[in-house]
Amino acid sequence: MAMSQILFLLILAGGLYLFVSERLRVDVTAMLILLALVLTRVIGPKQALSGFSSEPAIIIAAVFVISAGLAATGITERIGQWIGRMSGGNEWRTIAVVMPTVAVLAAFTHHVMVTAMLMPILLRHARQNGMPASRLLMPMALAASMGTTLTLVSAPAFLLADNMLQRDGGEGLGIFSITPIGIALVLFSMVYIQLMRWLLPRRSGEHGEGDYLRIDRYRTELLVIPGGRWATRTLAELKRAIGPEVHVIGWLRDHGERNDLGDASPLLGGDILLIEAGADELKSLHDDPGLDLYPIARFGAKANGEGEGEPQLVQAVVAPGSEFIGRSVRDLDFSRQFRAVIAGLWRRSGAAALRLIDTPLQEGDVLVLWGRPARFSELAAHHGFLMLVPFRGEGMRRLRAPLALLIMLVTIVCAATEWVDPPLAFLMGAVLMVVTRCVDLKRAYREIDVRIYVMIAGVIPLGIAMEKTGTAALLAGGLMHLVHDWSPLAILVMLFAAGALLTQPMSDAASTALLGPIALSLAHALHLPPTPFVVCTALGAVVAFITPIGHHGSLLILGPGQYKFSDFLRIGLPLTIMVAFVCAWMARWLWLGGPLVPHFLHH
Repeated sequence: MAMSQILFLLILAGGLYLFVSERLRVDVTAMLILLALVLTRVIGPKQALSGFSSEPAIIIAAVFVISAGLAATGITERIGQWIGRMSGGNEWRTIAVVMPTVAVLAAFTHHVMVTAMLMPILLRHARQNGMPASRLLMPMALAASMGTTLTLVSAPAFLLADNMLQRDGGEGLGIFSITPIGIALVLFSMVYIQLMRWLLPRRSGEHGEGDYLRIDRYRTELLVIPGGRWATRTLAELKRAIGPEVHVIGWLRDHGERNDLGDASPLLGGDILLIEAGADELKSLHDDPGLDLYPIARFGAKANGEGEGEPQLVQAVVAPGSEFIGRSVRDLDFSRQFRAVIAGLWRRSGAAALRLIDTPLQEGDVLVLWGRPARFSELAAHHGFLMLVPFRGEGMRRLRAPLALLIMLVTIVCAATEWVDPPLAFLMGAVLMVVTRCVDLKRAYREIDVRIYVMIAGVIPLGIAMEKTGTAALLAGGLMHLVHDWSPLAILVMLFAAGALLTQPMSDAASTALLGPIALSLAHALHLPPTPFVVCTALGAVVAFITPIGHHGSLLILGPGQYKFSDFLRIGLPLTIMVAFVCAWMARWLWLGGPLVPHFLHH
């Protein structure tokens, strides 16, 4: 064994230990592996840094930005609401609706992001319909995992597989090359879950609505700006734009309440709508140029000051024994006394006056305050408040939802037809999401999971080093002695199993980077096309649903669904074994000329 191979194996062993033990974050481990490969001269500096400019790294970063655009324009929220309507109160029907929907979403975004976005919706749906949350969250996470196999861009492992095949001199994979396998896996997993529903545990979500750190509904007042874009348009049009989560509870015109006005009635400049809205919706309404929060419009001039920073929203909790208890906002003259505006109020229980300004404050009320940072520093020290914390609402840009959908579709078409190289197509889509203001630049950067980007950039040189040192050929030679008389189908199942086992302690990208070169060398030794061998290895790393640590999406649902480790093993192990044969069978059909339908079914 050459010295370069010994050095590589020592570095690999150290990297595997760090990946498995999680003593360091996966991205830090990937960077340490990269530096070790360079310092020991196993690979050169250019090869070490090639991962940062690689196609997989660029595509995965762009997909995060495109996903952020879909979330920021309310598209994912509307999909969640559609799921609720279509599912009704029936468990099997909910699963039947959720799984294909989640799978399609995961095909074009990141599966962890899809799981995170839909988990609160399913927890709420389970609570409202008296279903155990654990019966819904695991099928959702499974569908998100299987949905990543519908396109090339949804899992880093497939992008790495494509990169390896291209470096090997092949054509690589198209964006929909693995779609037939993905369709088979999604359909198979849907049937499996419906037949094996009796294995799903019956436990309610421990966090109620799931979004347990957020306050669900604030009371506030909305002013229709005279001459603005909403003046003369109907209330129904406004409701469609701001979403169903905003509840209109009153309508004031000319200082009087109007009970005769409804959805078909036109809004007039100066109208005041009394509403209840979540944090995201409240922030969206505040940012809308045709609307304003009435308290800010009326009292903002009193509270405003010069040279004290940009006005912002914060939250404050009324303290026990506070001098504010029992006094209304009108009595306090808050804007003059504290140079801030009470723009919204949340109350856990108890009635509130129709008008925000007439509502007597209670202990524990959460106030949304608008003002300048210099004033908030004074308020933070006031004994009447327990705390001042940032307002966490994310403004929704719902009117740009059609544009965001169009950008996503154009991106996919350009990448699929290769009219534009896939990395450039997805980069173009990400840039367009920002340029057209479907998502602001800060949120776009925030949504990129830098850990995944850095990890991919770090593990690509690992595969290069394995090939360059001849370690891949050495290991493949050892495997050849083991599998020389095996059928191609059995070898494909074996490679899937290797990826499935390795991805439990490691990421799908790292597992593919490690095993992919071995699969390539094995295919060359067998004088067979390398594509099915590399693809089956990547599939094993992506879809193995054996333990909760195998996928970040499974870790997300672990607490809210009150799952145990054994729940995943009981559901996932039989499924993964069957899925291994489905993947191998489909890969043999696609690339090795095998039959799609077994011979015994022909008769």
